[in-house]
Amino acid sequence: MTTNKNARALRDLIAKGEFILAPGIYDGISARVADTMGFPALYMTGYGATASMLGIPDAGLATYSDMVGRAEMICSVIKTPLIADADTGYGGLLNVQRTVRGYEAAGVAAIQIEDQEMPKKCGHTPGRRVVPAEDMVLKIRVAAEARRDEATMIVARTDARTALGLDEALRRARLYEEAGADIIFVESPESEAELERIGKEVSKPLLANMVEFGKTPRTEVDRLKKWGFDLAIYPGLGFSVAAEAMRQAWSHLKANGTSNGVNVPQYNGMHELMGFSEVWDFEKKWAQ
Repeated sequence: MTTNKNARALRDLIAKGEFILAPGIYDGISARVADTMGFPALYMTGYGATASMLGIPDAGLATYSDMVGRAEMICSVIKTPLIADADTGYGGLLNVQRTVRGYEAAGVAAIQIEDQEMPKKCGHTPGRRVVPAEDMVLKIRVAAEARRDEATMIVARTDARTALGLDEALRRARLYEEAGADIIFVESPESEAELERIGKEVSKPLLANMVEFGKTPRTEVDRLKKWGFDLAIYPGLGFSVAAEAMRQAWSHLKANGTSNGVNVPQYNGMHELMGFSEVWDFEKKWAQ
């Protein structure tokens, strides 16, 4: 059995009761920035990865190959445990097995699989439909068995709240717990009262999605912890502020014909962040 130190570290942190605050990353720059900041885990957002990689909506259009490749690239440049969005597992049960093993090989510590029909849609968007709960139960069982490292965590997400109501979402959460999921993710609760109820009725470690411009109220970590949550992801914060900063900077460039005077903070030390010092040291060592 292989060993992923980051998967073991993440599992141990959750077992010890440390709250996992995970910003959403989606490309090499966001991964490197977040990795320097001491977060206990990072979250590879499907929305952000699809948008940055393909420039299209997160609507089931990115393939397994697209996403496992992005996960592998991110894991290669970070030291922090990565929780990664794996959509529906990209197909049936055999696809789920391949997805889990591929994400594990890429270095992912926790793999998120959801119960939507294919093609899936981004959470908090309309028109999402879910498969029968029994089908998802089988996916979770396959995912748990497919692991080559017992430390790798399976995150089971249900999107049933929006179309079928909170009672059905919680029924599914309980089934997914019993099927072997390590972390439960009830997507798109619509009030703090719903968040509090979810925290009371789910016994496995519980993930909250604090997405920008979504249906769920963005709630402070202290309150989430009080209600029984163990993790919170912030998938949209990074790419939304980055996009707005670029829009402002390029608007200034277009209007003024120069980048002088751009009133948007810029990252100091980009060369160091991207590892140029290692390149320069290599070139000095091997210069002829």
